[in-house]
Order: sequence, then structure tokens, then C-alpha cells
Amino acid sequence: MGRSLHPGAWWLWALCLGTAATRTTNPLLLALLIAVSAYVVATRRPDTPWSRSYGAFVKLALAVLLIRLLFATLLGSPIPGTHILLTLPEAALPAWAQGIRLGGEVTAEALTFALYDGLKLATLLICVGAANTLANPSRLLKSLPGALYETGVAVVVALTFAPHLIADVQRLRAARRLRGRPDKGVRGLLQVGLPVLEGALERSVSLAAAMDARGYGRTAQVPAAVRRTTAALTLGGLLGVCAGTYGLLTAEGGSYGVPVLLVGVTAALAGLKLGGRRSLRTRYRPDRWDLRAWLVVASGVAVAALLTVASVHDPAALHPGVVPLVAPTLPLWPAAAVLLGLLPAFVAPDPKEPS
Repeated sequence: MGRSLHPGAWWLWALCLGTAATRTTNPLLLALLIAVSAYVVATRRPDTPWSRSYGAFVKLALAVLLIRLLFATLLGSPIPGTHILLTLPEAALPAWAQGIRLGGEVTAEALTFALYDGLKLATLLICVGAANTLANPSRLLKSLPGALYETGVAVVVALTFAPHLIADVQRLRAARRLRGRPDKGVRGLLQVGLPVLEGALERSVSLAAAMDARGYGRTAQVPAAVRRTTAALTLGGLLGVCAGTYGLLTAEGGSYGVPVLLVGVTAALAGLKLGGRRSLRTRYRPDRWDLRAWLVVASGVAVAALLTVASVHDPAALHPGVVPLVAPTLPLWPAAAVLLGLLPAFVAPDPKEPS
């Protein structure tokens, strides 16, 4: 416990990097964000089953990028262009399908725009994969408020299913190779798939039995007035958060956006606090936020805040144009801001070292 970081700090750091990725389409800055997350994962990844999922998220991000490019090639793009790379056979569509085409001219401008757009989503997926690799899901569940405990269990089970599935596939493929049997292709996939599904079913049954033995779902009796107050605060707080966020994103709501957002967050937190009274559970050796956790979160917040400011003051550098087609340049101070995300690699404890 002394050699580990609070899992919430890892998730907040990764989500801040993902937020920074949504503020730019500059491929150089996005590649720098990916490199920062990959370096932190390489230096602070624990030797656990869930820590092996980073490669799967990278492959998923590459698949998303290729699909985005494929769609831009086959279905066209609204971006005009003059640099024609190739011309595909174009299918005639009915009048009600105006604005959609199949085939036709494929321009460098359209593919570049699709590359920038797909790379932004790929970077966001890789940041989520970094959080899923670095944070212990069971410890994250312990840190949730009591009102979110049942929801957190469902999320944690969903997040841990993929890493265990990948570990099962790797173990079975290695066993088949040792026996001299094929582990690739359709035949290998079919023969590996059934044992993997059997293992997932056994794990689900064991998890259900363990949760039932530990009294999962047991709740305390609270007065009706407290339940109604909890529901009103939670629902009103969430509505306030939505209204405040909408106000911040529109020019007309700049005056009321921040106050409504703060009131909504306060009401929602109060509702979660009251809702936690129904959860009868204790925390064994709860995780503490220490200075290292605050530094990790602060580095992510700094990256997101500085890139948000840069997108407002210098949008041309963070969103390079494709018409006319120009080579992207690396803006210096936004790149320096992204490098602040490397701080966890130096302040977070190394899980490989003995405590």
C-alpha cells in the first residue's frame, strides 16, 4: 500500500490528458500526448493482469484511425480539395441520398482531415487505456462514495473483464504453441474462443457467489424524508450541472454558467453524501490522497488548462488547416505544456520496487 498511488489520481490525470486531446487536431501535439502517456505507462505500470490491457487499447485506437480513413475514402468528405490521389468507381445514388456518395475522387485534403480527426479520437482512447493500465480497479471501487457503490461495482467488473479476457487468450495461445497446435487464423481463434468463454462464465459465477457471501446489495433503512431529499438534491444537482455546462459553452450563457454549475455540483455532492447513508459497508485500509497524488492530478490539470487556453488564443497552431494543404508545425509552449504530463513518471512510486 505504501508503494502505490491512489487510483483516482491516475484516472484524473488520464482524463485530463484526454481533455487536452479534444482541444487540438495538430497531429504533432496528439503524437506528443500519446508519447507522454506511453512513457508514464512504461515506467509506472504494475505487474498485474489489468496492466496488460494498454496494448489492446493501442490496437483499438489504430483500428479506429484506419476505419476513419476508410470511411473518408469510400464515402467521401465534405472537405473540398484539389490534390486528387485516386479516383474510385462512383455509384449512382437516389435523389433522397443527396450529400452522400460512394466512391469518386479521393483528395489529399479529405484524407488529411480524416487523419487529424481520427487521431484525436485515437489519442483519447489511448489515454483511457493508460488509466485502465495504471489504476487498480478494486482499489478504485473502495474509494467511491457509498451512493455510487453498486454502480461502481458494475463499472469495475466491466473494466476488468477485458484485461482478464486478454490474459486468458494469451495463456491459451501459449499452451497451444507448446503442444504444437496452430494458434492463429480462423481455426486457432475458434479453438481458443470456447475455453475463453468457459473461463469467463466460471469467473462470473465465482464473482456472483463471492458478492452474495459478502452481503452485496444490503442497504440500511433511512427515513422517507431523507430519501426524498437525496433524490431532489441529486436530480437538481445534475440538472444544474447540465445547465451550467450549456451556459459555459454558449456565448449567451457566460453570465450564469459558472454560478449555476457551482450550485449544481454542490447539490449533487450533497445528494451523494446523503445517499451514502444507505450503504452498509466499511473500508479496510482506505487509500489516502498524499502529496504525490496531488502532484499527479495537478500535472494533468495543467496540461488540459494550458491547451484549452492555447486553443482560444492561437487556434491556427492547434488546428492546422487542410485547405490549402500545409504541413503542421509544433507550437513551442503548448508542446512544453504537454510535457508537464510526464511528472507522474518521476513523482509516482515505482510499483516494481519493494515497499
